[in-house]
Amino acid sequence: MSRLPGWLDRLGAGLSDVGARLEERRAEGAREVDEDVAAASPDPSAQAAAADQVPRPPDYAPSVAARPDPVAAIPWGMRVAAEAGWRLLVLAGTLWVLMRVISAVQLVVLAFAAALLVTAMLQPTVVRLKRLGLPRGLATAVTAVLGFVVIGLVGWFVVWQVMDNLDTLSDRVRDGIDELKRWLLDSPFHVTEQQINDVAKNLSDTIGTNTEEITSAGLQGVTVMVEFLTGLLLAMFSTLFLLYDGRRIWEWVLKLVPAQARPGVAGAGPRAWRTLTAYVRGTVIVALIDAIFIGLGIYFLDVPMAVPLAVFIFLFAFVPLVGAVVSGALAVVVALVTQGVFTALMVLIVVLAVQQIEGHILQPFILGRAVRVHPLAVVLSVAAGGMIAGIGGAVVAVPLVAVTNTVVGYLRAYGREAAMRNTPGPHGATAIDLSPTEASGIRREEGPGRPDRPESDGAPGGGPEQR
Repeated sequence: MSRLPGWLDRLGAGLSDVGARLEERRAEGAREVDEDVAAASPDPSAQAAAADQVPRPPDYAPSVAARPDPVAAIPWGMRVAAEAGWRLLVLAGTLWVLMRVISAVQLVVLAFAAALLVTAMLQPTVVRLKRLGLPRGLATAVTAVLGFVVIGLVGWFVVWQVMDNLDTLSDRVRDGIDELKRWLLDSPFHVTEQQINDVAKNLSDTIGTNTEEITSAGLQGVTVMVEFLTGLLLAMFSTLFLLYDGRRIWEWVLKLVPAQARPGVAGAGPRAWRTLTAYVRGTVIVALIDAIFIGLGIYFLDVPMAVPLAVFIFLFAFVPLVGAVVSGALAVVVALVTQGVFTALMVLIVVLAVQQIEGHILQPFILGRAVRVHPLAVVLSVAAGGMIAGIGGAVVAVPLVAVTNTVVGYLRAYGREAAMRNTPGPHGATAIDLSPTEASGIRREEGPGRPDRPESDGAPGGGPEQR
């Protein structure tokens, strides 16, 4: 029994040695793992992150798929449509606000547009008078006075002719209605006199029952006349200042443009003004030819009020396509109710012949490529302008589209030229293909440092006369 305590002591010492050796092996294993991690990521922060890393889940745990990014889950086409959609909404909202503002000041906008058209027509006269030695103020005053006097005399002559021939026209109309009634009775349409009397009675009853509406329409006509006179005065004052100080007004407008876009706008302005001037001159010449030849045809066919009808044809010619139809129809109706069906057919032939010559020969030759606009664009622009601002909107719609076409084409070519100047120069044979030419719409000497200067003191965008 005396040997038992000694054996237990030796067993306990052996177990202690085994535990110590196990602890040493565990420490060595941990030290080797730390050395491997340190060798893989020498950054102390990476070591701390590795120490704090969550252990890998066991193999028997179910796998959970990571949720994709919401942007990546949307198809590419839908993302492109959304990006384009909100930008289109912003543009539509901007256009809506702009149209509301224009509608609120419609009289001022139309008066200024009319002043621009009149200025484009009168500005060459101011340049010629200045070349003859007249001061700018005197040249502007002489041109404006002569222009306004001519316009006033034409208006007075039309009103005088209408009032002077009103009694004769009423008698002619009464005779024409009787002749039309006899023609309907003898026509193969089997129209009876009772039916004609019923139509006349219904027309008379309609006029009698709508007397208040007719009276209110007359009062509205007085309001329209007041607005017309106000717009006429605004257009006259605007024309005077545009003729006298157009260049300074254009330079002030350029200061409102951002500096980076200013050279391009400064080059587009003179081109837009030349387009507007060419349009106004060409339209005046074409309208004058239409009025002369159709007026002569009406005069030789013995249709009353031939001169006032010719003036109306001249004025309506400023509304493309629609104006020619309306003025021609007016001449045919007057010929029908005053001279009969045969004379109306002859007037229709004259109108159609002159308009065909105008559309296929005069306009391409006089207007040329400077203001060439597709017929579909003309029809849509006239319709949109008429819906927005009535007759005034229809008149300014086509020159606005022509000027916009010129400006957009120039800015597109200018942007290509600017991009080519900012890129490294080509080498070898490629340089010949990429070199700027006259066909690109930009001359080689032009650039951001040398924009086109306004070429005329009397025009907002300059003109070709002072080059």
